[in-house]
Order: sequence, then C-alpha cells, then structure tokens
Amino acid sequence: MLVEGKWKGPIVDQHMHLDTRNRFLSAAEEFSRCGGTGIFLVHKPSFSSSLPKDIEGYRVAYNETIDMASQVREKTDLDVQVVLGPHPVVWDIQANSLGIEKSTELHISAVGLALDFIEEGKAICLGEVGRPHYKVSEDRWIKANELLSEVMQMASSSKVPIQLHVEENGEQTCREISSLCDKAGFPRRMAVRHFAPSNVSNDHTSGLPVTVSMGKGSIEGICASLDNSKSHWGMETDFLDDPKRPGAVLGPKTIPKRTNQLCHALSSMGWDENEIEELIFNIHETWISSTYF
Repeated sequence: MLVEGKWKGPIVDQHMHLDTRNRFLSAAEEFSRCGGTGIFLVHKPSFSSSLPKDIEGYRVAYNETIDMASQVREKTDLDVQVVLGPHPVVWDIQANSLGIEKSTELHISAVGLALDFIEEGKAICLGEVGRPHYKVSEDRWIKANELLSEVMQMASSSKVPIQLHVEENGEQTCREISSLCDKAGFPRRMAVRHFAPSNVSNDHTSGLPVTVSMGKGSIEGICASLDNSKSHWGMETDFLDDPKRPGAVLGPKTIPKRTNQLCHALSSMGWDENEIEELIFNIHETWISSTYF
C-alpha cells in the first residue's frame, strides 16, 4: 500500500471532536481530502455553555454526537465510529456545584446510558472517561479513582472498551491505570489511553493500548521506542473544533501528514517496504479491530 513512498491505505484519527457550531463538516472533509479514511468521533461536553444536570440532558447530548456522525457519513466517505461517555472533568466541576454525591450518581448514570447506546449499536466505545488531568485535593483524587474503578467494572460487565482521559505523569500514569484495570477485572487490552506521549515502549505503556498525540516530535519519539514496544497503539489529534482554542490541539490534516512522515522515517532507519506497510496497517486497521471490535 506504499506507492512511491506514500501511504495509500487506511488512515484513522482515533480521537476527534466535532461541533455543529464550528467547522464540523468542513473539518471532516479536510481530513478526508488529505487521505484520511476514518475517525473516532468522541462526545464533547459543552464546557462553554451548559453541562447536563440530569440523565435526560446526557441523552440529548449523546444523540447530538450520534447525529453528527450520521451527517459526516452522509457527506463524506469516512468511516465514523462514535465514542460516548461522561468526561471526568465534568464530574469534578459538578462535584463543586452539585456536591460530590449527586455528581457521582449522575456520572454513573451517564456511563450506564452510554453503555445502552453502545449495546444498541449507536457507538462502539465508552469515553472519554478517566480522572482529572490536573491537581485536585487528596480526597477528590481518591474519589476519582474509586469512580474510575466502578466505571471499569461496568465496562467489563458489558465487554465494552474505554478511552481514557488521564493526567500526564510519565510511566507512572499507565502503571497506575493498569493496576486499576487489574483490580476491576477489566482487560488492559481494552483500556485505551488517549492523548498519550510518543513513547510507545512497553515500559512506558504497561501494556495498555494508547493513542499518541501526533504533535511536533512525535515521530522521533515513536521511532526511538519502537524496538521495545509490544503494545497496540494508534494516532490521534484530539481536534476540539473550537476556534477559541486554535493552538490547544492538532488540526484535521495532522494524521495523514504524520503517517507519511513515519513511513519516510522508518525507511531512513533501514526498514524495508513490507515492514513499513505491516506497521502502518497495524496502526490504522489491525490494532483498531483487535481493540474495539
């Protein structure tokens, strides 16, 4: 699938947000024009307006994400997979306004609703769930981990993979998440750490599948850690579709661009064409299927 050194196979952004009030279809179309073939459309909370205060609010919000996916499928050739779930930052924010007990109850109910949608075939993954990526009080941190463990147990019972929103604390983060998986009886192979650094070595990922944030320096980081990598991993932008935060995350063109940059980098390292094709196909097809389907 390499044609004159350029990848012509599947290219998937495994974590992207869209917003009907912003670029929406034009962002998806740009990704497609640049060679993208599939996206994981992840539910995005309305931090700038109003957050769901009850389960019906979550039902409306989830249906908006599902409807966006349908529109993208109608207007492009992209394969669109939906990821639904309550964001851990929403839980933390609402713990301050609703109280920790009510916020936790709402969060668990929202997980249950997302799992219902997944069972109905409207989504394939629970996410992004996890824990706050910033410093909180010790009591709040303990509660966040207890909540994540309960979410993992629910996902395990439903045999549903999850995409994880977590802090960046080097190899300790994945090590702790892996331990939570084991205690909850949730298979590590189904717990995808999103917005991961480019170190894909097993020492760093603790066996978790990860989606690497493909920003500047990501290709170098991947290439430097490939020899010690046994984990499944993929690529993502975490595109927010928010014009107020243009530099916060990466744009729709990124994954096609980085995919071809990785091909060139591997070739420069002495990989032959068959080896390169196998790895790129694993990234954008085989490892996705083994994790989510």
